[in-house]
Amino acid sequence: MTDFSGENYSVKCTDEPHTVTIEGTLRLNGIAEYAPIVALLSNAAEDAAALTIDLSGLEFLNSSGIAVLSKFVIEMRNRGDFALTIIGSVAVPWQGRSLQNLKRLMPTLGLEFR
Repeated sequence: MTDFSGENYSVKCTDEPHTVTIEGTLRLNGIAEYAPIVALLSNAAEDAAALTIDLSGLEFLNSSGIAVLSKFVIEMRNRGDFALTIIGSVAVPWQGRSLQNLKRLMPTLGLEFR
């Protein structure tokens, strides 16, 4: 398991099942500051056939974070043989709109709301 945190957020990765959980508030400045999260997502997906990203505890994600997440979804779509699932929360308003848009980037994306 790999964990790290910053001001107001935490990122946790478990191997079984392959799940990355991101919680809190992510207001990092620019795509470069998201590099550790991107690296963790890429490493989690590297040798796996499937990955779940649990965002249900993520209260806020700025536009740079949404861009990073979108780019990651496109990369997984381009693999062609990868099952990606994103879990959101019905209690967090931005997630309904933003996460639904990811299905346009990867039609096979599994999207669950809890």
